[in-house]
Amino acid sequence: MIRLPQAGGGVREYQPRTEPLALTTSGPLTSRTVFSAAHVVADPYADTTPDSPAAVDWDATLAFRRHLWSHGLGVAEAMDTAQRGMGLDWAGAAELIRRSAAEAKAVGGRIACGVGTDQLPAGSGRSAAGSGRSAGAPALKEIRAAYEEQLAVVEESGAQAILMASRALAAEATGPEDYAEIYGHLLRQASEPVILHWLGPMFDPALEGYWGSADLDAATDVFLEVIAAHPDKVDGIKVSLLDAGREVALRRRLPEGVRCYTGDDFHYPELIAGDEPSAGGRFSHALLGIFDPLGPLAAEGVRVLDTGDRDGFRALLDPTVELSRHLFQAPTRFYKTGVVLLAWLAGHQDHFAMVGGLQSARSLPHLARAYELADALGLFPDPALAESRMRSLLTVYGVPR
Repeated sequence: MIRLPQAGGGVREYQPRTEPLALTTSGPLTSRTVFSAAHVVADPYADTTPDSPAAVDWDATLAFRRHLWSHGLGVAEAMDTAQRGMGLDWAGAAELIRRSAAEAKAVGGRIACGVGTDQLPAGSGRSAAGSGRSAGAPALKEIRAAYEEQLAVVEESGAQAILMASRALAAEATGPEDYAEIYGHLLRQASEPVILHWLGPMFDPALEGYWGSADLDAATDVFLEVIAAHPDKVDGIKVSLLDAGREVALRRRLPEGVRCYTGDDFHYPELIAGDEPSAGGRFSHALLGIFDPLGPLAAEGVRVLDTGDRDGFRALLDPTVELSRHLFQAPTRFYKTGVVLLAWLAGHQDHFAMVGGLQSARSLPHLARAYELADALGLFPDPALAESRMRSLLTVYGVPR
């Protein structure tokens, strides 16, 4: 029995599991393309401050990616799950991309990497005048050049590119035409089809009004126009708006051959399972941060789905949604703290430390509930280790045994 603090105050007793969930299947995933966005493991011995460049434990970071590949998942690298823009700067991300891409090549793993503009200095992209295309044109050129630099790094590494949303572009763009110009240029330049990533403001408030409008219907139209102009250069889209209905409507409007990779950590089971055959049978592939802690279970579910068993897939994945909604509760961008906690409890790393000190971004009751939900699902390969580590964390916080 372990005593866990509650959000309303006080503690309550919880009886941990003694056995992990039994997973039986193996082999490649065939009916869906599934990426897990992966976290980075900090170097806990580095003498750093919250605003220092990230100190990464490269051995543990790459070992976690091998864990994901071993279950048949692809790795979405250098995304927001890796604390991109929240502790990991472009220099660190570039090193991560090169190392992970080389590791993927060595083990035969699938990898796609984030391309953004975060090498630009803070505040870059805002014109002096604050409005007008002529004042903003040089900044747009700078933004385009930053995207080009990062695209070159990803393509030279041999990885697929994910064109991420840019804080600088969101700040500088004066309307939809600026997005069409920047993305059109990048898509023409890309050597292979890319994944376009639309990250909503719940994940990053600086991305409010992306695609030129705070009206999501208008923004969706611009997004689709960009894709329609370059369908041969778009492998798929990754949508992170936490709105299942909007994603379903969007994927029905995609050109033939362009995939929808769900980034909806609230509704992923229904979106991946897809429509009933009578409703057209459309479905989403996946590129999800929640598949970092759910990796083996998610892969098991997709293999069940590979057999055509939608109900069996939902039976495995639906119970995980409560954990995902807990980790991704507002402020959503701090979900990474729960992800890293679960990686530590599961034995994938030896400590609960994060780049930028982000382990402090969630409360103890939040972390305790994450442990309880994950344990109840059987996610920990060694439940006794997870319990012991959770007890050590509780002791640091002064929770009585």
